[in-house]
Amino acid sequence: MNSVERMFAPEQQTKDRLSNASTWESGTKVWASGEEQILTCARVVDETHDVKSFEFRVGDGTPVRFEPGQFMTVSANVQGQTVQRCYTISSPPTRPYLLSITVKRVPGGTMSNWLHENMKPGSQLRAYGPSGSFTPTAAPGAVKALYLSAGSGVTPLMSMTRASIDLGLDRDIVFVHSARTPADIVFRKELERLVALSPRLRTFFLCEGIGSESDWQGPIGRLSLQQLSEWVPDYAEREVFTCGPAGYMKAAQTLLHEGGHDPAHYHQESFDFSAGAAAAEPAESVAPKNQAASLETFTVKLSRSSKTFTMSATETVLAAAKKAGVAIPSSCSQGICGTCKTKVLEGEVEMKHNGGIRDREIQKGFRLLCCSRPTSDLVLEL
Repeated sequence: MNSVERMFAPEQQTKDRLSNASTWESGTKVWASGEEQILTCARVVDETHDVKSFEFRVGDGTPVRFEPGQFMTVSANVQGQTVQRCYTISSPPTRPYLLSITVKRVPGGTMSNWLHENMKPGSQLRAYGPSGSFTPTAAPGAVKALYLSAGSGVTPLMSMTRASIDLGLDRDIVFVHSARTPADIVFRKELERLVALSPRLRTFFLCEGIGSESDWQGPIGRLSLQQLSEWVPDYAEREVFTCGPAGYMKAAQTLLHEGGHDPAHYHQESFDFSAGAAAAEPAESVAPKNQAASLETFTVKLSRSSKTFTMSATETVLAAAKKAGVAIPSSCSQGICGTCKTKVLEGEVEMKHNGGIRDREIQKGFRLLCCSRPTSDLVLEL
C-alpha cells in the first residue's frame, strides 16, 4: 500500500483491494522542502475570470511524491526583485508527473499578477519542495469527512478529493464551498463531474450574491449553523478540514463549536489564501519577553563558507542572517512552509514552529531558522 492510500484507507477491505496498486509511486523521489528545483510550465487553465491553474513539470520530468493538501514555495524575478510565495499543490499525488497550483489574481498582488501575465507553456520558475501538515495524515483512520472552503481555499481540499477519486476509494466526503458569486466557484464543473463518479461524495455551493448568473438556484448568503445542519445533519461526527481567508476559517470554527463539534476533529490551514501569505504576524517580529535575553549575543558560523556573524538572542537566526548579508531561502517566516530548514551542527536554539518541520527532521538536527532563536553559539550547515 502506498503512502496516499494509507492516508485515505483505514478499512481492511480497501487495504486488500489497493495493496498492490502502488505502481504510480515507483521511481518517484522525495523532493525536500528546502531543495530548489526548476519548474517548467506545461499548461495554463482558466478556472474562472480571475483564477488560473498552472501545471508544471519538475526538473527533468521525474515524478514527485507529496501529500494531498501540501504546498510549495515558488520563486520568480519580478521587476528585478526575487519574490517568493507559498501556493497549495491543487493536483493530487496520484498524478505525480505534473504539479499544479491554482492562483487567484489578487489586486496589487505581486506574484499572482506576475503569474497571470507572464506564465505560459515553456516558461520556467524556481520552487522549493512540498511542505505543510494540512493533510489527511492529521486524522488517520477518519471514516467521514467534511471539507469547508472559501475562495482559493478550495485548492488543498481539491487535491484531497482528487486523490480519493483517483484511488477509487468512494470515501464519505461532504464538500461545502463558499464563493462571492456562482462565476467565482473554482472547479465547479469538475466537482460536479466527480460527484457522478463517487456516490458518497456530495458537494454544496453557497454564494454571497448571484452576480451575472440570474438563473442561480443555489442558496445566497454566508455559511450558518442552520444551513450546515440542513446539508450535513451528521457534521458533529465528521473530521473537518477548513481552508479559506482567515475570517472565514474563524467563523467556521466558531459555528462548529456552537454546534457541538469536537475541536479535536477540526483541522484548518494556517495560511490566509486571500493574501497568498501566512495569516499570522511574522515570527521575526516577536521577541522574547525576558529583558536579560536582549543583552545576550551569540556567534553564528556557517560551516561551508566559514562566514561568521554575531546576533542578539532576541532575533531569529533568519533575520540575523539577512542582516549579515547571508542569502537563505525563505518564504512564510512563520515556521509553516519549511523553506528555511537548515541543519544545526553545533549549539542550541529555541524553536517554535507551526508544522513546517517533522519530528524525525528535528531529531536529525534540522531547525527552521525563521522561528529559531539561539541559546548558545551556533554552527550551521550552510
